[in-house]
Amino acid sequence: MIPDEYLQTFVVECKELLEQMEEALLIVEQAEQDPEIINAIFRAAHTIKGSAGMFGLDPVVEFTHAAESVLDRVRSGEVAMTSVLAALFIEAHDHLKELIGHVAEGSHPAEATDNHGKTLIARLEAYLGETPAEQPGNSGSSDNSGEMPVIQTANVEREHSDAVVGTDLWHLSLRFGPEVFRNGMDPFSFVRCLASLGSIEELVTVIDAIPAAAQMDPESCYLGFEISFSSDADKLAIDSLFNFVRSDCFIRILPPRSKASEYQRLIQELPEQEMRLGEILVKCGTLTPEELDNILRLQSQHGDAPQRPIGEVLVEQQMVSSPVVEAALAKQQQVKDNKKSEASLIRVDAEKLDELINLVGELIIAGAGTNLIARRAGMAELMESTATLSRLVEDVRDSALALRMVQIGGTFNRFTRVVRDVSKELGKDIDLVISGGDTELDKTVVEKIGDPLTHLVRNSMDHGIEAAELRLARGKSAKGTLRLNAYHDAGSIVIEVSDDGGGLNKEKILNKAIERGLVAEGANLSDKEIYNLIFEAGFSTADAVSNLSGRGVGMDVVKRNIQALRGSVDLDSIEGQGSTIRIRLPLTLAIIDGFMVGVGNASYVIPLDMVVECVELNAWASDEGDGQYLNLRGEVLPYRRLRDHFVIDGDMVQRENVVVVRYGEHKAGLVVDKLMGEFQTVIKPLGKLFSSEKSIGGFTILGSGEVALIVDVPGLMGQIEHEREAGEVVPFTRSGVVMH
Repeated sequence: MIPDEYLQTFVVECKELLEQMEEALLIVEQAEQDPEIINAIFRAAHTIKGSAGMFGLDPVVEFTHAAESVLDRVRSGEVAMTSVLAALFIEAHDHLKELIGHVAEGSHPAEATDNHGKTLIARLEAYLGETPAEQPGNSGSSDNSGEMPVIQTANVEREHSDAVVGTDLWHLSLRFGPEVFRNGMDPFSFVRCLASLGSIEELVTVIDAIPAAAQMDPESCYLGFEISFSSDADKLAIDSLFNFVRSDCFIRILPPRSKASEYQRLIQELPEQEMRLGEILVKCGTLTPEELDNILRLQSQHGDAPQRPIGEVLVEQQMVSSPVVEAALAKQQQVKDNKKSEASLIRVDAEKLDELINLVGELIIAGAGTNLIARRAGMAELMESTATLSRLVEDVRDSALALRMVQIGGTFNRFTRVVRDVSKELGKDIDLVISGGDTELDKTVVEKIGDPLTHLVRNSMDHGIEAAELRLARGKSAKGTLRLNAYHDAGSIVIEVSDDGGGLNKEKILNKAIERGLVAEGANLSDKEIYNLIFEAGFSTADAVSNLSGRGVGMDVVKRNIQALRGSVDLDSIEGQGSTIRIRLPLTLAIIDGFMVGVGNASYVIPLDMVVECVELNAWASDEGDGQYLNLRGEVLPYRRLRDHFVIDGDMVQRENVVVVRYGEHKAGLVVDKLMGEFQTVIKPLGKLFSSEKSIGGFTILGSGEVALIVDVPGLMGQIEHEREAGEVVPFTRSGVVMH
């Protein structure tokens, strides 16, 4: 019985590998024939197959083996990676993702021999049974009448003419998996069978995998062999000897007089770690142990002179070619880099991070109480100690929040596949441009923004970007462009989804809104107000219902989901040129730096990142007309008294202060009685009673145990703007709550 935590780790790692595989396949599909990308796809498939074998997931192993075999031929140059084959690998990726999904749900994956899996395996295996000129999807392919021709792969000439570095012997690298003994197999029996096909000239037993005695499992196999072999048999005959252990083992067979590229590939695939250069060359068969000993003796005969690198000596003596030595050195560096990466990364359960953030929040509240007691006591030493403690708590807070921050690039990259699939479904040619992928925000926000972004992307492709014929008629390129961008601004993250399509038709939107009773006929609305009508429930201007959009659902849900994250969504459009939807979200939902103010006997916290400056309310302020405005160094600034907005009783103070806040492109002033300074704010959510209030984003607990409300600046500014346009002022009484 496999422990659940091990299986969960397997699923997480497989999902990461599948994401990497999909990203690489989408690049390859665009005719990018980079060998490194092909190798990355192969490594992902090989790792998944090996891990699945450890857990006894035979359907995953069987299916992945078929894909891996074709990828191996692609890497060797025997099969060309065409767009047709890349599309087939993408289908195989989707099926493999489905199999892993069954594992994640706690059920055994469906057999790879089901209808869909069987069809995919047959299509993949077709590339193993045909010469390049006859591969599926290539022009001039002939009907093979269902029979796979036998491949003779010994001495296959590659398209690239790299130098021959191999000897006249076959070279086999064998690493038997831990399950070989349990499956009733004897590694030495394969050596004996191999000897029946020819003569074993040299055999080196590899014992690197043998663990310490205390960790050794007597039923596990830790053996490996490097074999030099003389035979007239072909590669297919030699390879068939290992059919019964193929899924559990690492097996590489190099024919006589192999090219340098084949040895380079073998070196990169060697499973051992922490090897010296000579050991790598021995294990890949380009050097014998005796030759290595001779070179080491030659190297040590220089007396006190500095020893020359062994690779340099080998090349000079013409024992190993320079490309193979360079590949071995690259393998060494890869091992070092992997060890550094493994040492610097650790996988932590998200729930543990959430618990850490909660504890840090409680620590901040307790620290605020301690500071308050120190100030009341008036003891200088105690105040100094609490100040030091506060700084340390702030550092802990920043470090804890940094652990939750992830780059949004991972979310953006997933849309490469979405754009590819939807483009084909719509018959449009659309290019996705991603920027700002290294912008970081809270992991919780990243997880919850995926669905709204998916709808916006699909909507832009379906409604926004025109068909190629219409684009050409309008003087545009036939290929449309969809852009995803992210950047930080005033303590928020801004995500933009823009297209170069036809833009929004104001008249059509307004007429539809009047028809649905959302707007009174003859109403005078600004362009922005008209555009924002598309976020109303059930609103749609689509002429036809499709699989993607036009059903009148989605955009209102997008807005609701974003507002649930304390964010906002805005839309700009130029008819005939395109549209941009701009989402603004808080960086974190847990702890912020706040600026505390007092109004009467109540305390409020304003997010510090949105505070521009504080000024005294002077005689230049105007309370006449339709609104309240302040002359701020020649700039007309609307302002709002929080005392009036929240209906707070108490005497007015003689000197009021204005906190100037900015959100996006908008600025406003909030008039308060007292400025109380910066305050580390632990955000606590409000209950459902306050869910309709747009000007309060939560509450926090002060050191004294009192409660302070957190001002939702975007909501408040939106409310001010709405009331200014409507010519009305609505106090904070809609929930039946009046602050005193």
